[in-house]
Amino acid sequence: MVYIMSLNSIDTGYDKETGLPKSKKYLECGLPPYLQSSLENMIASWEIVDRGEIDLHWDICWCELNADINCAESGQEISAEQAWYLREKYLRMKRGD
Repeated sequence: MVYIMSLNSIDTGYDKETGLPKSKKYLECGLPPYLQSSLENMIASWEIVDRGEIDLHWDICWCELNADINCAESGQEISAEQAWYLREKYLRMKRGD
């Protein structure tokens, strides 16, 4: 038996309209070291909070990451698209808030 698939039925992992990957994980590549470090601190802090525990340093991690994203964006080390991706994913912000 021979199976024939049309190109429309194959999930390529890319958006048909934009040509960009469907996964936005590529926006986390090539971050400046200071931003990567504060990102890792925020991830660790969220893990504690999401377990229902108290992290006394959560607000420090959040503010540091927010400041580092803003610094990297204004210094043109990352794009505005990267900055908003990081804010939404790791600071759990929404645009327009």
